[in-house]
Amino acid sequence: MNKIILKKGRERSLLRQHPWIFSGAIEKTAGNPQPGTTVDVVSADGQFLGRGAYSPSSQIRLRLWTVDEQETVDADYFRRRIQAAINLRQSLRIPAQTNAYRLIAAEADGLPGLIADRYGNFLVCQFLSAGAERWKTVLMDQLKELTGITNIYERSDVEVRRKEGLQPCKGVLCGEEPPDLLKIEENGLHFLVDIKHGHKTGFYLDQRDNRNAVRLHSADAEVLNCFAYTGGFGIAALQGGAKHVTNIEDRADFIGMIEENARLNDFFEDSCTGIKADVFQLLRQYLKEGRLFDLIILDPPKFAESQTNLERASRGYKDINLLAFKLLRPGGQLFTFSCSGLIKMEMFQKIVADAVIDSERDAQIMQWLGQAADHPVKLAIPETQYLKGLSVRMIC
Repeated sequence: MNKIILKKGRERSLLRQHPWIFSGAIEKTAGNPQPGTTVDVVSADGQFLGRGAYSPSSQIRLRLWTVDEQETVDADYFRRRIQAAINLRQSLRIPAQTNAYRLIAAEADGLPGLIADRYGNFLVCQFLSAGAERWKTVLMDQLKELTGITNIYERSDVEVRRKEGLQPCKGVLCGEEPPDLLKIEENGLHFLVDIKHGHKTGFYLDQRDNRNAVRLHSADAEVLNCFAYTGGFGIAALQGGAKHVTNIEDRADFIGMIEENARLNDFFEDSCTGIKADVFQLLRQYLKEGRLFDLIILDPPKFAESQTNLERASRGYKDINLLAFKLLRPGGQLFTFSCSGLIKMEMFQKIVADAVIDSERDAQIMQWLGQAADHPVKLAIPETQYLKGLSVRMIC
């Protein structure tokens, strides 16, 4: 039998319900497990601790499927886990005017390495671990049966797969080829999504609640939407009655999609401007010009990819927030985010606080923000809380 024996005292994380075992915690491996093979984990004194997927190429050597010694990891096991995830989404009562949301959120749903997002009548999946890859066909079959969706597209074209000894890949798994741009609905708004080439699986579904929060604070506001991607926050601001939204992106194709999304929602061209530029440089230019805004959104890409660039990432977050504070009118509002898992909320709040101090202004936190409920956070797995945000009001 394939088995992992842990070093003495290294079982604590498993006993605290964290599903990862790192290579340094392993005393020895019995048998000859292949990538994705299900293996048992035992303590140094032979106590059964769990059963998970083996990944010889990764520092995370094993991702736990179950701690129940009587539970077999097979097709029925995955069916139960997927059904539980579907039941959770149904309990959230996602509005009928929203047909795009996360169906399975990997470790947070007890399915390490599997992401499944629904976009209308398409599922877009990522298989990010050796275990998820080994069970790909079974997972796909269960998803089809339990959701009734027969169009499944893979977006495993991410570098994290290389850490698992897997090559990035993407393409049709079953059903139809998705259109170049797929129309979805979110809280009554319509968006065109490129699920074949766009960021993540095509759209930042985790920001749904935060886009709605921006909408509620946008009446008569002059809005600056930074790192705009395809304009989600900007379109939500226009829905909330914003006077004008300036969207900044550094790719021309995204600027084109922002304009398409504005037209799709019947917003006039003069109410929404897309600018292709480097956000840091353009904000410095606006500062020199004396431009001011009523509401600014900062939703940058992940600055901190690893511990080695954490300090540099922190400087980047501080710099961009400092510029934003200087560009806000008194009484204006900043919605600022970090999707870097290594930047914890306490650290992010300190970075933003340091930025407002250096701006020589004063502000107050109105709301702590995070990922939408279809991206649940498992209490025992802090890594599942990756999106942090603050709604900050300028006092003076």
